[in-house]
Amino acid sequence: MLLAIDVGNTQTVIGLYKRGEESHELLDHWRIATNATRTCDELALLFSEFLLSAGHDWRQDVSGVAVSSGVPDVTFELRRMCERYLDIDPVVLGAGVKTGMPVLYDNPKEVGADRIANAVGAYDLYGGPTIVVDFGTATTFDVISAAGEYLGGAIIPGIEISLDALFGRAAALRRVELTEPRSVIGKTTMESIQSGVLYGWASMIDGMSDRIEEVVGDATVIATGGLADLVAPLSDAIEHVEPWLTLHGLRLIWEKNR
Repeated sequence: MLLAIDVGNTQTVIGLYKRGEESHELLDHWRIATNATRTCDELALLFSEFLLSAGHDWRQDVSGVAVSSGVPDVTFELRRMCERYLDIDPVVLGAGVKTGMPVLYDNPKEVGADRIANAVGAYDLYGGPTIVVDFGTATTFDVISAAGEYLGGAIIPGIEISLDALFGRAAALRRVELTEPRSVIGKTTMESIQSGVLYGWASMIDGMSDRIEEVVGDATVIATGGLADLVAPLSDAIEHVEPWLTLHGLRLIWEKNR
């Protein structure tokens, strides 16, 4: 089985794939808080317990590991974990790793590993032109051409970061649950915040997608990330929600490099 690990700045998503002759099946998945102080031994305990809960012995059953990480300390500890507990050399997405996708960034090394994994996964599922909107610590837009090239994108502060800044700077405002309000016109402070965040973010997604399509033509817009399910129903542009898109891209990249 393949263990695919996407380490974000806020959360880490883990996927367990069953390897087949022609296809791979996502057997299970877990989400944990990213903690850059965890050691390889702590990570090993977490991962082994997750797999044990699904009825698997990770030492015997895991034969490959693919990692996408934007947190260097965690990347280092994951490498140590694979070496010490699994005797596996993981495929860590970065320089020198084959992705099968030309990266048309001025400096390809600047592109986050998760963004490349998203692009590879999106092109495999929907072809191009494609726009991937990832609702993570940052909200990112990644654009793939009809020829399967990574063209670039946009980076915007994420929903949770924006709310942290709002509540930190505005003494009279308190945190609210992010659910759709009764109306776009809020009748309470809570509803006003909910409206601004959810409808405002959906409108931003639609506007950015329109601008990108002016450059690349009609594109398929895909949403992924922890808050995708919350915003996608309010957006006119988003056509598909793929919660495990990064893991799917990681699996494809692992296949090219194993």
